Amino acid sequence: MRKTMMKTHALGALSASVVLAAAAAQAAELDFMVSGEDSKIAVWSELIERYRDVAPDVTINMNQVGYNVIRDQLPVQLEAGTGPDMATVTSLGGLNPFYLDITPYVDAGYWEAAYGSVLPWYRAGNPDGIHGWHTEMTVTGPYVNRTLFDEAGVELPAPGATWDDWADASAQVQEELDLYAGMVMDRSGHRFAGPAMSYGAQYFDDADNFIVDDGFIDFAERMIEWHLSGLMPPDIWPAAGGQTYANGNEMFFGEEVPFYMSGSWNIANVADTVGDTFDWGVVPVPCGPAGCGVMPGGSGLVAFAATEHPAEVAAFIDWMAQTDIAGEYYTRTFQIPAHAELQQSGLDYAGAGASEAVEEGLNLFAQMVGQAAIDTPQAFRAQGDPRNTVMFNATIKYLPEVMNGTLTLDEALDKIREEIAG
Repeated sequence: MRKTMMKTHALGALSASVVLAAAAAQAAELDFMVSGEDSKIAVWSELIERYRDVAPDVTINMNQVGYNVIRDQLPVQLEAGTGPDMATVTSLGGLNPFYLDITPYVDAGYWEAAYGSVLPWYRAGNPDGIHGWHTEMTVTGPYVNRTLFDEAGVELPAPGATWDDWADASAQVQEELDLYAGMVMDRSGHRFAGPAMSYGAQYFDDADNFIVDDGFIDFAERMIEWHLSGLMPPDIWPAAGGQTYANGNEMFFGEEVPFYMSGSWNIANVADTVGDTFDWGVVPVPCGPAGCGVMPGGSGLVAFAATEHPAEVAAFIDWMAQTDIAGEYYTRTFQIPAHAELQQSGLDYAGAGASEAVEEGLNLFAQMVGQAAIDTPQAFRAQGDPRNTVMFNATIKYLPEVMNGTLTLDEALDKIREEIAG
């Protein structure tokens, strides 16, 4: 595979549509809401500054907010008509009613060829329309602290090992080194879904409705038991309330836990924070009887229909989505590209400063995406369904109540069914 190293300080080759759109743009001030909790802010800032050379009359004000603000407050703002001109979002289909269709402002043929595999995620079942540039092609998956496994004298389970195998191995490390926990998983229904699918959860019935089935229950029982036994910590799933998201970063960084179920979007943060404190790596996702399930996804840069500057915001998104600029962004932020040509050619992450662990991890995450497409295709279906947020939120709202002893599992499952029935 030929790996492409994108030039860091070049404007890049621009398509005719970008040049024309930028030239036609009027003076405008655009509000851009972006998650400020990761290492991509510096890259966004530099690219926005460079865009001034393309559209000098366009000012982009970047508003950095917490992920919870984008997930919980942005939809409310959009309903009220007070939202930004554009934002990075993860509820790709769920926010579809608010999107600006940028098709009239871009080369649709280029967009379909480059991003055709992910454009349907933004359409929420509608047949057409270009609604956003996929800034991150992500996949869920685990990180391990190799140093802790080595110190405990416990071998890493081989590729193809089950969740039970990894739970046993992590429990051995926890006991041998007297660690706070053996495994941690982000408090996220999205993170839970891939493993549940490994145990046979279909997430959809024949009528295309979200469901709770035996596979879902099978993995839920494991999660509950792992928390009750102390293998998983009380600080993440049980401690937070309602639909609150929480991650296990600090526990993993602090060497309190040897196994962390997170995802590819976190790899730059892991590399920057851990440094050479300990030896870490990405490992193949554990499997179940139905395969080795992960959830694809990511975030996208979208414009909203209420903007007063549709041509200007579309021009910026189109500029970001062009091959050279997109490739630079993906490379410098250590992302799996959503761009078809860049997926084929590969990216030179090492040339952009990535460590061996980061480059190997990204390649492994990419393999997990391909395996999931074979083992658990319902993951891709769920990711593009606009109702998925209801399912994911119900999962983290009620299963922790079982862990806390305030509900039985049957009661929690009934409540999840009630919420997804809507």
